[in-house]
Amino acid sequence: MEIHVLEQSDLALIAELQPKGWPDMLPAISYYVQSPNSFPVKLIYQNKIIGIGTTIINNNTAWLAHIIIHPDFRNEGFGRIITQKLVKSLFEKNISTIYLIATELGLPVYKKTGFLVETEYLFFKDFKSDKSICVSNNIVPFIDEYKSQILALDYNASGENRIQLIEPNLMECFVYLNGEIVEGFYLPTLGEGMIVANSNIAGIELMKLRMTTKDNIAFPIENKEAADFLHQNNYKEYKTAKRMRLGIKRAWQPQNIYNRIGGNLG
Repeated sequence: MEIHVLEQSDLALIAELQPKGWPDMLPAISYYVQSPNSFPVKLIYQNKIIGIGTTIINNNTAWLAHIIIHPDFRNEGFGRIITQKLVKSLFEKNISTIYLIATELGLPVYKKTGFLVETEYLFFKDFKSDKSICVSNNIVPFIDEYKSQILALDYNASGENRIQLIEPNLMECFVYLNGEIVEGFYLPTLGEGMIVANSNIAGIELMKLRMTTKDNIAFPIENKEAADFLHQNNYKEYKTAKRMRLGIKRAWQPQNIYNRIGGNLG
């Protein structure tokens, strides 16, 4: 058994690892292979790739993502081996906080590795995409002068310095303005379309904008305003997922997250 860096040439060899019911994993794995902030690995056993996983580093915090074991080799400890390898590599880089979103299959593995449950995400789906929804006049396209406020909003909400994730997506960004103050932003091209806001009005209005083109949403359980808005419109959460942490607890504001980036970045 060996663990090595996952390379571009390996992508054609990992189709058998695709979990049932997941979106196609290849676009994400291909991104990891090319990104300077991502470090994917492969687990080789009996001369074949039977598992993969990656770390994504945001300065002094990091996420574990796409830890996947071939169905024929599950429940044999291989998931824990990859997880421990990734954690060790991050601690060697002086990363002090590691996060992940756990599937039910992975939850016992992560608990054994020392991860603690920090919160839950609520998942909603099957929105009736309605392009006739009235978009607030307070929502405007991004311009450069909003950048510092957006980064400050995100840092306050996430407790992470995620500038390398946000910057490449700013040209497609929408912001909610109260006068000259940015109270929220929506990044359609970052993951599943992240929404962060420090006021309920901004968050809900940006959710409405997103709902004109998207049919699902996920956010931390602490965001009761977002949940109440969806419940009042007859939508009900259909599943939850645990957000877990290993290392130093960070100050963050989960109630300010109105839609997550994705399962790989919270």
